This record gives sequence, C-alpha cells and structure tokens, in this order.
Amino acid sequence: MSNHRRSGTDVIVVGGGLGGLAAAALLARAGRTVRLFEKASSLGGRAATQEKDGFRFNLGPHALYCGGAGSSVLSRIGVSFSGGVPRASGGYAIDRADKHALPGGFLSLLSTGLFGLSAKLETARLLGSLPRVDPEPLRDVPLGTWVESAVRDPAVRRLMHALVRVATYTDDPQRLSAGAALSQVQMALRGGVRYLDGGWRVLVDGLRDVAIASGVQIETGKRVSAVEHDGSVRGVRLANGDTLAAAAVVIAAGPDVAAGLVGGPAAASLRRWSDEAIPVSAACLDVALRALPRPRGLFALGIDRPLYLSVHSAVARLAPEGGATIHVARYLRPDGDADAKADERELEGLLDLVQPGWRELLVERRFLPHLVVSNAEVTAACGGFAGRPGPAVPEVRNLYVAGDWVGGEGMLADATLASAEQAARRIGSDWASGAVEAA
Repeated sequence: MSNHRRSGTDVIVVGGGLGGLAAAALLARAGRTVRLFEKASSLGGRAATQEKDGFRFNLGPHALYCGGAGSSVLSRIGVSFSGGVPRASGGYAIDRADKHALPGGFLSLLSTGLFGLSAKLETARLLGSLPRVDPEPLRDVPLGTWVESAVRDPAVRRLMHALVRVATYTDDPQRLSAGAALSQVQMALRGGVRYLDGGWRVLVDGLRDVAIASGVQIETGKRVSAVEHDGSVRGVRLANGDTLAAAAVVIAAGPDVAAGLVGGPAAASLRRWSDEAIPVSAACLDVALRALPRPRGLFALGIDRPLYLSVHSAVARLAPEGGATIHVARYLRPDGDADAKADERELEGLLDLVQPGWRELLVERRFLPHLVVSNAEVTAACGGFAGRPGPAVPEVRNLYVAGDWVGGEGMLADATLASAEQAARRIGSDWASGAVEAA
C-alpha cells in the first residue's frame, strides 16, 4: 500500500542533470518551493566528471559554446566557470590516414595538402559565405541535400560534413536539418567553444549550490516511478511507494524516461516524442598521459572518417603539471552497425597517428563504446528546432519537460539549459494566470 504524504511542494523536478538543476534553481528563485529527485547516487548525469590521480575526465569530449544559450542561462543563474578556447589553427585534417593542415585560416588553407587549388578556392568562398547563410529556410531541408546543391567539389563536401560533425556531434546528413546544422556551425565560427577548468563537474556543482541556496530540497538515490495525475498533475510516486503531492512536475530526462513516467492515453504526446527521437551517439576513448609526446598535436578532425581528437588539457586545467587529458571520438551513425572493438582500434590508431608513443606514457584510459551524446537529433522531417516538443505536455496540465530534445533553441547543453529556463518561465506564467494551483 502506498504511503500518501503531503509534501507542501509547489514543483517536483525529476532528474539531477544540468537541466533539472537549472530548472529547480530558477523556480526556487521565483518563489516556488521545489524538491528535486535524482535516481543516481550523485548529481550530474552526462555532465559528471571523473577524477583520478589529478586527471579529470568528462564523459567523452565536452565543450560549452561561448555564444550559446547555455552560457547565457548559466550567467543569469549566477554560475561561474573558467577555461580556455581551443584554436583550429595548427590542427590536423585526417584524410585517408594522412595528416594535413586543417583549413582554419588563410595560411593553413594555402599550405594544406588536403586538396588542390580549385578546392582551396571553393573552400575559401564557402568559409567566407557561411556566416551569411540564412538557416531559417533550410530548417526542413536535409543537410546532405543542401551540401550537394551548395558545394561542387567532393573534397570540399567532405570538409563541410566534418565541420558539421564536430559542431553538432551528429553524423546523419540525410536526416539532420541543414538549418539547425548551419546555425550550430555559424555559432562555432563566431565565438568558438570553451573547455572548462576542472571539467563539467564545475557546472553541476555551481547549479547545485545555487539551487540549495535558493531553497531547493535535493534528494539523490531516490527514483520517481510515476507522475500522479487526473488530467492535471497531482504529484509523483516514488519507487518505494511514497506518493508526494505537488502542483507541477518537470521531467528533466530523456523522452523515453518521460513517456515511462506517465501512463495511459495521457502519455500520447510523450510516446510520440519518444518514438520519433533519434539518439545521437559516439564511441569515445578518454586517456590520461604523463606527458604529451607531440606538444603540437593538439587537435585532429577526420575528413573521410567521422573522427575527432583534442587535447582538452592544453587550454583547460584538467591534468597535473606536464600531463595531458585527451578525448578521442568517433561520431556514430544512428542506423549503423555497432562494432565496439573496431571503433576502439580506430580511435587508438588516430592517437598513434597524432600522438605516437602515447601508450608508453599512459596513466589511465576509458573506452565508452556507445555514449548517448544527445537524446534526439534535430531532423529536417520535424522542421528543425521549431519542430521540437515542449516544454508543456499537452495531455496533462502542469506537466513539463526539459532536456536536449526540448524547445526551439540550440543543441546539446545549450538546448538543455534553454529548455530548463523555458519550462521555469512557463510554470511562472501558468501560476500567475491561475492555471497552476497550489498542491
């Protein structure tokens, strides 16, 4: 039998990642009483950072866009962070297992052996015109279709696809929205990304501290098993059987988790959102080295293969003095055949090419064969950003969602934090209008 208790809670937030913590902090600051439940024993989700012997590992390569929504939301909440902005200049373009200068500027474009003169001229025109392309009319056009029409030389097409992969983490040109992809590339070209001192744990810790200072009650190791509702939210049921009353609920988790928390016909939209979601994944190899064999080999981008390598500790405090933290990744096709062993060998081979001798300096390594980078690709079929769901769930009043698959702004952490803020604002406006009643 359930143990029914009044919680005296305005809003319950399900999920203790960046989105859940941000939503909780914003709601508490607006005067709501908030409880947050995280099923794991610690907060952070995919933003967790592991530390060993002074080396800090994120879960695969993480970067915060300097001009993205995430940075703006964190600033408004009051979460501070520091770090460095990596530069593409001096990086490698890897094509057919050979290293070439990555075309990141005029000199590298002139000197690269990646392609011939005509391709260099087209690359110069492409890089010069990208900031002026209007992404909006291309939101329902697949990336592959746009690249075929906008870029003539096959070598330059491969370069364009590589730029999109590194900006979006997505290798699916036939479904990815060209408008969404170009928006992401334009943002990267404008301001770059930042690797964070101390890893992404600093964002988790910062949001947690703000949330607690604002009055949020955070409980880890407690799983919410269902949202209680009768057409309107009444609260949540925990895995131990306790039922807690609340006027509103925010599910800050993936669409499959959200759909599983709401039963019956009321879950129609959530089930549809879950069924339509195409997760974005990557195979990741994270390594810690006592020293860097090739101090200049800081970045590499696969051109003919969906590969990435970056020495994150070169610009952020992630390793002891003289040491190096390196993230290597292969962007996975959603419908591709998984071969973890082959992926691991390929990532090791990229390290051999860029940092020969790394094995003799190895302190720690971690291979993540299928890391979910984002819960849902931004597809052309759904109309790009504009076609994403939420934050309100139509069938259940006062039920909201937040995450990297929600709302009309940004990708990855930008989408997560923007949708958390959007959910908090929507609850505030619904509360003011009387649509939300106190539990």
